[in-house]
Amino acid sequence: MQYVTPDLCDAYPDLVQVVEPGFRNYGGVLSFGGEIITVKCYEDNSRVKELVDENGEGKVMVVDAGGSMRRACLGDMLAEKAAQNGWAGIIMYGCIRDVDVIAQLPLGVQALGSHPMKTDKKGIGEINVPVTFKGVTFFPGHYIYADNNGVIVSASGLTIPS
Repeated sequence: MQYVTPDLCDAYPDLVQVVEPGFRNYGGVLSFGGEIITVKCYEDNSRVKELVDENGEGKVMVVDAGGSMRRACLGDMLAEKAAQNGWAGIIMYGCIRDVDVIAQLPLGVQALGSHPMKTDKKGIGEINVPVTFKGVTFFPGHYIYADNNGVIVSASGLTIPS
């Protein structure tokens, strides 16, 4: 589904929060949205790896990787698995890698940047807890929409204005 965040902001100004700028589109899908599933981790993508194996239909994984610019919490193999399992997208408050492959996948991916070093896998992290970054708190079960204009969140699902 195609979302245009400025149109959603215009139609629902009292229902949306706008995430501070800084994310870049890396995925093959440039506009995406869905129900928020959160991951809180720092330089360990073990929980991301667990979630991409689950059915992600209609869902967007919001990963609070602490804004780390020292490791990539998403690479091509996990992104491919997320796409295969129907995830609408991944918002990474941190870095990804394998950007040329990810750009070809039917998956929305936004991140702060890219970094070639993978993370450690120590099994550290939390799933479906509220996470806060870029001026917004992301709650599991709320909704997120992203495109080249930015990222917005809402407590309820939004319909595309006609």
